[in-house]
Amino acid sequence: MKFPRSLGAIGVLIALVAIVGLRETLYVVDETNQAIVTQVGEYIRTDQQPGLYVKLPFYQSLTYFDRRILVTDNAPAEYLTLDKKRIVVDPITRWRIVDPFTFFITVRDESGARARLDDIALSAMREEIAQNNFIDVVDKKREAIEEETSRRSFERGKAFGLEVIDVRIRRTDLPTEVQASVFARMNAERTQVSQRYRSEGAEESAKVRAEADKQRTILLAGAYEAAQKLNGEGDALAAAIYANAFGQDPEFYAFVRSLEAYEKFLNSGTTVVLSSESELLRYLSGSRPKTPAATGR
Repeated sequence: MKFPRSLGAIGVLIALVAIVGLRETLYVVDETNQAIVTQVGEYIRTDQQPGLYVKLPFYQSLTYFDRRILVTDNAPAEYLTLDKKRIVVDPITRWRIVDPFTFFITVRDESGARARLDDIALSAMREEIAQNNFIDVVDKKREAIEEETSRRSFERGKAFGLEVIDVRIRRTDLPTEVQASVFARMNAERTQVSQRYRSEGAEESAKVRAEADKQRTILLAGAYEAAQKLNGEGDALAAAIYANAFGQDPEFYAFVRSLEAYEKFLNSGTTVVLSSESELLRYLSGSRPKTPAATGR
């Protein structure tokens, strides 16, 4: 049995309508999103648990919202600290949608939420920074400032169906026009410190050198004194030996001393004119000096 072509077209049309109707009637909420259903602009319900849901086709509207944790990179802003110093802070905010309906009627979508969060987080951050000194913002109380900013932002975010998890300071910096003067001042301070260290080092070096020179002088004086003492003792011992030798044989002693004198002036290249009767030449002239033995003594 053959059906008219018109009946086949009607069947296809009915199937298409059924598919469209099912698509408009059934919808799925998964783990990453949540949805609100409105009817002619009026709120009906919120579906936040994962599953399959039903709505009236073409009469009720469906709007999805992300249920995951979202991140807003707030624009860097300039703040004034308690000690009247300017600082640029770059915060970052983590948040999520907990009340889709309130979120929908207040900010509509994520772009509106991010704009609102900029106002919330930055204003809370401004209030906290204004109550702390520059060094506290940069170092000592940074975590406390972040915690208090997060708490303030959390309270204010409730009005928009948002849960602000935390607000963190990603980076702090000085305004561009202030950096040059700050760096110049830091350089001057470091130069002053280095000069002080150099002067202290020079002073300490002078003390060490003076002490070393003092010890050197003392050591040299002691060595000179010991040398002179040894020289004196040596000269005394030599004189004693000479005296003892002279006492034993005066003639031989006189002969040796004359030879020493001859060696010194004859090898010096100096011309010496002496009388033939000179005592110095008595051993060269062949004459023998008179001694106590020659005189019968």
